[in-house]
Amino acid sequence: MKVKPLIFIFVLISTLSGCSSLGVQPWERGTLAKQEMSLNASPLDSSLDDHIYFSKEASSGGKGFAGGGCGCN
Repeated sequence: MKVKPLIFIFVLISTLSGCSSLGVQPWERGTLAKQEMSLNASPLDSSLDDHIYFSKEASSGGKGFAGGGCGCN
């Protein structure tokens, strides 16, 4: 009967210690500051994707672009 509390304590400690290493360490900040690590690594590709998105039919709204339909905006 004393095994169950020990198992519970072990599971609780292992669960809580799993979150102890969250976050960015100081020595990792240089790697994460590189341009290829950004969410928008290629601004030109992103702007082309946005242009395709708002030029297609039935895609007006949602990104702040006007138009839609024929793509002549």
